[in-house]
Amino acid sequence: MQRRKFSREFKLEAVKLVRDRGVAVAQAARDLDLHENVLRKWVREAEADPQSAFPGNGQMKPEQQEIERLRRELARMKAERDILKKAAAYFARDSI
Repeated sequence: MQRRKFSREFKLEAVKLVRDRGVAVAQAARDLDLHENVLRKWVREAEADPQSAFPGNGQMKPEQQEIERLRRELARMKAERDILKKAAAYFARDSI
């Protein structure tokens, strides 16, 4: 069984159904053929950050992009450090 994917528009409309129209989460979930917990999660995400909620496939929120950039930079810096350590040990061995 493959996981279903929903568009940002579908999620926003489902959240509007619950928040704006006052439909109960359980009823809306049944009507949309969703699990109740999934719809509750969508409502929480939309309330937490309405502008960047549900960014889409392969897209990250700006905070996540910054974290990913910093992780890549850290990995590069660690590799450079290790190279310099090996070079320093090599030259220290030759000078003895």
